[in-house]
Amino acid sequence: MKNDFKQAIELLKQLIAIPSLSKQEDKTAELIFQYLSSKGYKPERKGNNVWVKSILSESLPLILLNSHHDTVKPSSSWTIDPFTPAETDGKLFGLGSNDAGASLVSLMFAFFHLANDKNRPYNLIFSATGEEEISGKGGIESILPDLGKIDLAIVGEPTQMQMAVAERGLMVLDCKTKGKTGHAARNEGINAIYLAIDDIKWFRSFKFPNESPLLGPVKMSVTLINAGSQHNVVPDECTYIVDVRTNEFYKNQEAYEIVRQHVKHSEVTPRSLNLNSSCIALNHPLVKRGLDLGLKYFGSPTSSDQKKIPYPSIKIGPGDSARSHTADEFIYIEEIKQGIDVYIKLLENLFLK
Repeated sequence: MKNDFKQAIELLKQLIAIPSLSKQEDKTAELIFQYLSSKGYKPERKGNNVWVKSILSESLPLILLNSHHDTVKPSSSWTIDPFTPAETDGKLFGLGSNDAGASLVSLMFAFFHLANDKNRPYNLIFSATGEEEISGKGGIESILPDLGKIDLAIVGEPTQMQMAVAERGLMVLDCKTKGKTGHAARNEGINAIYLAIDDIKWFRSFKFPNESPLLGPVKMSVTLINAGSQHNVVPDECTYIVDVRTNEFYKNQEAYEIVRQHVKHSEVTPRSLNLNSSCIALNHPLVKRGLDLGLKYFGSPTSSDQKKIPYPSIKIGPGDSARSHTADEFIYIEEIKQGIDVYIKLLENLFLK
């Protein structure tokens, strides 16, 4: 385990040193592919997604271990080079170290350890995927058909090694009201802003009936609005955007239909309906095993590839979500050691059937 830990740190440093912005992860994908090959595995690759299987028997359930290797763009606030891994005071600094490089290498080395157990009661897949930071279609959703029937997934994200058993869904709505232009001084036209205000009041005040004990209520926020061309012209069009965060009681399609039934003046178009909320039963064997290990569970307000995985999953990993997307991002070295250890303990002797 000690040697594995050191190798995981070295791999993470190599990943940090290679820029891997979303849709530009080809070089880190190649590094991961070659690294898995060097360990004696036969990885597969599609786009910038890499995965490897350890199949004992087709009759056994299949567990997916997934994390992402793309990053956001570094902000101008960095005081060090984001692509030069720097280890100091027990911390490893670098872009993607916390989100989600630490989870990726921890899951990978847990996979190596578990793949050696030929008596385990399940098959395993480890996948390193791209485009997570932009919820891109070229990420995990593009390879799900290639992975086969998955029974359970662990998604590696910085959660301080606590279990996210539910995650909010995301739906962005583009809304438009149409009025009629006219001269403001003569009280002409139909003001599209006023029409929009009626519907915006509904978005602000409506409460979806089902509130989640883990995720709370569905949240709708009007986050951008645009209308008008000059002060003396009644605007004939007003556009605005609504950010909708669903809980596990509502698929995005259901929430969208409720919106359509209530708005009176606006044309409402969802950008996507695919980023649904996710949840896993609290009596699931993996959750119960985590509780036995002293882990806690929570509902996550942040987005990840968990939204795109249509089967039971938990999100868990080393690091802290509060460090994600921040300048001078870092991971504590010991967090990676803990990550590998907890992943292994969660999965050792886990029985799904």
